[in-house]
Amino acid sequence: MGEKTIYTIGRQFGSGGRKVGRELASRLGVPFYDKELLALAAKDSGLSETLFNNADEKPSSSLLYSLAMGNYPMATGTLGFNEMPLNDQLFLIQSKTIKKIAETGSCVIIGRCADYILRDNPNLISVFIHAPLDARVYRAIHTYEIDPDRAEDICIKNDKTRANYYNYYSDQKWGMCRTYDLSLDSSRLGIDGCVEEILLFTKLYEEHKMNLGFSIK
Repeated sequence: MGEKTIYTIGRQFGSGGRKVGRELASRLGVPFYDKELLALAAKDSGLSETLFNNADEKPSSSLLYSLAMGNYPMATGTLGFNEMPLNDQLFLIQSKTIKKIAETGSCVIIGRCADYILRDNPNLISVFIHAPLDARVYRAIHTYEIDPDRAEDICIKNDKTRANYYNYYSDQKWGMCRTYDLSLDSSRLGIDGCVEEILLFTKLYEEHKMNLGFSIK
């Protein structure tokens, strides 16, 4: 790994994406941010961490605001910060925290539109971890200890929430391969295999940048 690499990991529910991120951070000896990010955002803003937890990866529920801002709510519109719905204010605060984290050094960030927020960062490697529904349901039952009768529904609903959040706050589509540098099926590679593929990609990517002599972000 070079002087600084920021890894962002999007993931389907039950794909093990969070574990991939934690293992990657452990292998590299760099900070790992998932719920930790919410605590930092709360500290930076002086707001309650509970507010960030309640709004975590959930889009604004304001229909009028959505209509006023159009299909890409955060990119256009004339409403001031204090006029925005709370979830949108929290997203902007969280975005500043993500950018601040990325400036400090290498790290792994889970979800929360971090790949989009850092899209212009030349040190970014964005990853999406996915798996077939049956594999994710199996993990939900046997690893997350979710009731077998509810596991499939929980997987589907969580994915829908994450997709709505990502699609609302970005001009990209959640889970679409062209949105990310690397898309991996954890049911085929396993957790360790995904980590190895990310490390290999990093090595090849850095060699390619050196050969080109300039950033390709």
